[in-house]
This record gives sequence, structure tokens and C-alpha cells, in this order.
Amino acid sequence: MSSPGSAVSGGGAELAGGEAMGVHDGHRDRMRKRFFENDLEGFASHEALELLLYYAIPRGDVNPLAHALMDRFGSLSGVFSAPAELLAQVDGVGERTAMLLRLVPQIAQKARLGDLERELALNTRERVGDYLLELFSRERNEAVYQICLDGKGKFLACRRLGEGSASAVNLDVRKIVQNAILYCASSVILAHNHPSGVALPSQEDHAATLRVKAALESVDVRLEDHIVVADHDFISFSQSGFLR
Repeated sequence: MSSPGSAVSGGGAELAGGEAMGVHDGHRDRMRKRFFENDLEGFASHEALELLLYYAIPRGDVNPLAHALMDRFGSLSGVFSAPAELLAQVDGVGERTAMLLRLVPQIAQKARLGDLERELALNTRERVGDYLLELFSRERNEAVYQICLDGKGKFLACRRLGEGSASAVNLDVRKIVQNAILYCASSVILAHNHPSGVALPSQEDHAATLRVKAALESVDVRLEDHIVVADHDFISFSQSGFLR
């Protein structure tokens, strides 16, 4: 017979407050210890994902779920970029898990963009390109953004104008002018992406760009550039001579 206060045989160790520690808690503790000692060095991708899943699923073995997510989406990047509705199709993924998997990469991206906005004057094509590649890295659909800059090329604001192509039909030119006035911009950079992976601008892109350029000039704001982003590449209208 066990003595008073001892753990019951077969039931696992006992946590503070009398809560029984499950068979998988020791494994979780070892995983956390590995991370605290070496960060993620030495972790396989599915192990890093498993560690994250602990914070959505507080009990049980989440290793099979981590493997299932990796198998379904192919990589950590694939898991983190998957829409919530596809994540929910994986057995074991509930609302809290889907939210965590969507939230973590978006917080990380927001932090990176914040650093770029504070530290960089977007006054070279390379700096603009770096910012936009990060900005569009999580866009699955075609989208249009407007960046407002001051007279020295420093960042004032970035506004998402909406989804769809930057054609004259879909582009809200009045909103672009209003944003420029609101943020007292000296110049504006227009940007959109081509999810197809081809950065070459279309004829519609050219027509829309000239329309925006004329509208901004009417309020003494310069259209500095229109950037088309695709995969890890981008094309500058200004550098290519399309804004002359």
C-alpha cells in the first residue's frame, strides 16, 4: 500500500496541486529543456512544430499531428501559409490550433516589417525591393499596396488598396490621392504582385500606372515607382523606363 502523499502506481507522477502528470508530460519537459538550452538548433522541422503545438493542445501526444501537418503541407513554410480552412481539414486541428498556426508567422512578419519601416529610408530600388518582398511574402492572391514617402524617401505609411490586379478597372485612384494627402506624402510607390510567378507587367498595369501618375501630379505628389513582385523577384517601372 502506498504511503500518504505518494503517487499512485501506474498513474504517472504528480504535478503541483495534486494534478496527475500524463505519460507524455515528461517528453514535453525534455523538448522544452532542449529549446531553452539550444533554441531550435538540432530540432527537426516536425519537432519544432510539435513544440509549438504544445501551446494550443495542452495534453497528449502531438507528435503524430506535427507529422500529419508536415505531410499535408510539405514544409514548415507550407504549414504556416496554409489557410485556416485547409488546416482544419487535418484530423486533430481545432480552432485554437489553426489560430496559433496562422498567428505566429503573421506576428513575426509584422515585427520584420516594423523594423524595416523604422530603420530604412526607402530611397533605393534594393531597399524598396527588400521591403516589398517581405510585404508580399504571405499574399496568396493578387493585391495592391501604396507606400507613402516624405521628401527624403523616408517611410510614412503603407496601405493595402485591395485584392485584384492593378488595372484601371480595379485600382481606386481617388483613394491613392486621398492617402497621399492624408500622410503629406512627397512621393508614392505603387506595388502589386503576380502570384503566377512572372513579374513582367501587363498592358493593363502600364495604363493604370499612367493614370495614377497623372492623378498624383495634380496634387503635386510624384509617383516614384510602380513595383511588380513575383516569387523572389521584382520589376521596377521607373528603372525599366515605363514612367517616362
